[in-house]
Amino acid sequence: MNNLLTELPENLTGEVFQTIIENKGVKIERITSLGQVTPAGEWYDQPQNEWVLLLQGRARLAFEDGREQSLQPGDHAWLPAHCRHRVSWTDPDQPTLWLAVHWPRPE
Repeated sequence: MNNLLTELPENLTGEVFQTIIENKGVKIERITSLGQVTPAGEWYDQPQNEWVLLLQGRARLAFEDGREQSLQPGDHAWLPAHCRHRVSWTDPDQPTLWLAVHWPRPE
């Protein structure tokens, strides 16, 4: 994958996670969504830090504390380890492309 905005997955019945690079605990991936959301009542609770940048489309993140964050191209979100969050909406009419960077939290 030489261009993050091209070569999109054809089957988007579920989110598609594509690792771009992974080394020494750091992982960079492209996530493609098309109307997918985290199932009701489920939360991501990751042991690592994550930073996401929305490249294309639109999305909304919900946090366990009741906050919501709407994202459009160029917006980003910092998700520290164990920050309980979920994807509450992604654009059903066009692919939403995320760039996600994961790295271990300091001990």
